Amino acid sequence: MFEKSISDYLQKHGYPHLQLKAALFDMDGVLFNSMPYHADAWHKVMERHGLHLSREEAYLHEGRTGASTINIVYQRQFGKDASPELIEGIYAEKSKEFNSHPEPERMPGAWETLQKVKAAGITPVLVTGSGQHSLLDRLTHNFPGMFDRSHMVTAFDVKYGKPNPEPYLMGLEKAGVQAHEAIVVENAPIGVQAGVAAGIFTIAVNTGPLDGQVLLDAGANLLFPSMQALCDNWQELLDALKK
Repeated sequence: MFEKSISDYLQKHGYPHLQLKAALFDMDGVLFNSMPYHADAWHKVMERHGLHLSREEAYLHEGRTGASTINIVYQRQFGKDASPELIEGIYAEKSKEFNSHPEPERMPGAWETLQKVKAAGITPVLVTGSGQHSLLDRLTHNFPGMFDRSHMVTAFDVKYGKPNPEPYLMGLEKAGVQAHEAIVVENAPIGVQAGVAAGIFTIAVNTGPLDGQVLLDAGANLLFPSMQALCDNWQELLDALKK
């Protein structure tokens, strides 16, 4: 089932095989079912500032740094960059709005997938565009023993952010592995673009309202309809990756 996708990837990059040592996970929409809250917070705060970003469009920007999302919308409406002060203010408001929601649940299948990853001797690495301390702190509580602090890439670490490959290249660096020794698990189009641009085998899990084709068009090597589906197929996938 997965052999063709793997063989296409190897052929494209000229690798003889994949040697899986690390799995690079996005956070929002992959580990936590937090995207509906993010989309709602972005929409409300942007409207407050006379900026138009629908909840649906928020999913297309998922994975970008907050500053980048604000600037895209601001440039579209006013034809110029937002000031650093305005960006800071809007992002602080957005974080406050997000935190007013109940705690996001773990994404169904995420904990079980991480347990399987760990059991296979593969290092889990977090690669998120989030700079919200609340969610990062929650990782330790919801996924105990899974992510070492030295294996996390957040908005505080990167200069460019997704869809630039920088976050995933940094993830490889932190794990001490090469591109063909890792996989990326993403749910957002620009996150998929970042993983692909970093030369890593990229798996998309469609946990939001977007059409799955959007994720395939972004370059995903494989598409699953949910984290649970990835979890259920993990052993078969692992066997195919090891071939």
